[in-house]
Amino acid sequence: MKHQFRFINELFRIVNGALHLDIDKVRNYTLFLADKLAEAGEESSAARLRKMLEESDHQLHPAKASFAGAVPVDEESRFPLLEKVDLRTLEEADIVLSESQAAIVAEFLSVTRSHAQLEAEGLNPSVNLLMFGPPGCGKSRLARYIARKLGLDLYVAQLDGLISSYLGSTSKNIRALFEFASRTPCLLFLDEFDALAKLRGDMQELGELKRVVNSFIQNLDSLGTQSVVLAATNHQSLLDSAVWRRFNYHIEMGYPDHEMRTRMWHDFLEPLSFSRRDIVLLSDLSDGFSGSDIQEACLRLHRRRVTLREQPKLKEAVDALRGVAIGEGEGRRFLAALTGSTSPIVAAALRRRNPKLYSYAALGNLFGVSKATACRWSKEEIHG
Repeated sequence: MKHQFRFINELFRIVNGALHLDIDKVRNYTLFLADKLAEAGEESSAARLRKMLEESDHQLHPAKASFAGAVPVDEESRFPLLEKVDLRTLEEADIVLSESQAAIVAEFLSVTRSHAQLEAEGLNPSVNLLMFGPPGCGKSRLARYIARKLGLDLYVAQLDGLISSYLGSTSKNIRALFEFASRTPCLLFLDEFDALAKLRGDMQELGELKRVVNSFIQNLDSLGTQSVVLAATNHQSLLDSAVWRRFNYHIEMGYPDHEMRTRMWHDFLEPLSFSRRDIVLLSDLSDGFSGSDIQEACLRLHRRRVTLREQPKLKEAVDALRGVAIGEGEGRRFLAALTGSTSPIVAAALRRRNPKLYSYAALGNLFGVSKATACRWSKEEIHG
């Protein structure tokens, strides 16, 4: 009898995963059971389980969408609390991450996929990710990337509907949001997460704020492993310390470094014909720009190609970048400081910045003038 039921816990977990439409749990525990059977000498049964998974793997994901419940709404305004992002029709370039960011994301994905094994070892399998940093640095893009990698539907919380002016309604909306996530396997993305804590400075609302934070923590703690929660904020200092502790993984999404900017220019410009040297120049000029800024500059170039039927050149790319620099933003350090200056002043500043990178030939291409003119401009400003 003991021999027959030594794997009963794994069977219970597989059934539990199936009843909760948790495909990853079913798959992971089935593989875990196959490993246990193989260790016990049941090679034939282990091989049969693995073959069943291989044959049905392509059928596992589509079925879950039909079980998704209705998106919850705020009772007073009837405004939806969630918006589903259709990842199938959304085309975008691969996300660009630094080495440290990529390491955190890889570990997060690995742990999330392995929650069955973690649970079997008595470890808490629930993991959540908090992203923070300035606007336009890829937090929403990373949420979409993780949802694709995990094969989960992406739902974005609509905070203008979630936060209510009625006493107690915000906590009620948070509960409705997590109840949806508990019955609908998904990636729940809480963008502009600090909005839940912005009442902190209002002394009359401290009691309500405490209830909101407590409601969020309680619902997050009880969610389980069928869904994953990601949150993003541009103002991490506003978040309650108790909320920080509920996120196992933190990742700072700051302004991209030179290598990251180079990869972004290369990806966003494709299929426009810019040389490697052009891209290196643009990467240097976009120091302090966000990934969103660089993408917007590239979109302007693509629109120019379509409407004017001509291939943009380096001068047009710099003009597009300078156009983005005029707007608001914390970065854009170098080029923003030069926006509005005359071409000779800019040419001289670039020569002082990096004379090897900004040769007279490169400056000529940047400004659409001859090499001799670029040389004259630079020397007049530097020595004059």
